[in-house]
Amino acid sequence: MNFPENLKYSKDHEWIRVEGEIAYVGITEFAQSELGEIVYVDVTTEGETIKKDSVFGNVEAVKTVSDLLMPASGEVLELNAALEDKPELINEDPYGEGWIIKISLSDAAETDSLLSAGEYKALIGK
Repeated sequence: MNFPENLKYSKDHEWIRVEGEIAYVGITEFAQSELGEIVYVDVTTEGETIKKDSVFGNVEAVKTVSDLLMPASGEVLELNAALEDKPELINEDPYGEGWIIKISLSDAAETDSLLSAGEYKALIGK
C-alpha cells in the first residue's frame, strides 16, 4: 500500500497536497480499497467555503456511500471533471489522477494537525 510522504492525512482517510495557497484533496488508497469499486462521485459544493471536518461531498461504491470530509477549511475551486466519466480513477490512482477537489486554503496552519504518512500508516495498522 502506498503512503506518499508529500501528503498530509486525516483520520477520516482523506489526503491533502498543499501547493502554496492551493491544495488538492482526495481519499487514501486504504479508503478506496475498503470501499471497493467507486461508481459515482457527488460534489455539489464547488464555489462554497467549507470548514475543516465538514462534508464536501460523497463517493458511491457498489455497496455503500461514504461522506467526504474536508481535511482543512477552504473554498472548493474545482471538482476533478475526469471523475464524471471515470470515477474509477479514484481506485486506479488515488493520489494522482484520482484527486477529487482543488481548494483555496482558508488557513494553511490547519494542515499542521493532520497526520504524516508514518502516523497515518500506524493509524490503519499497516
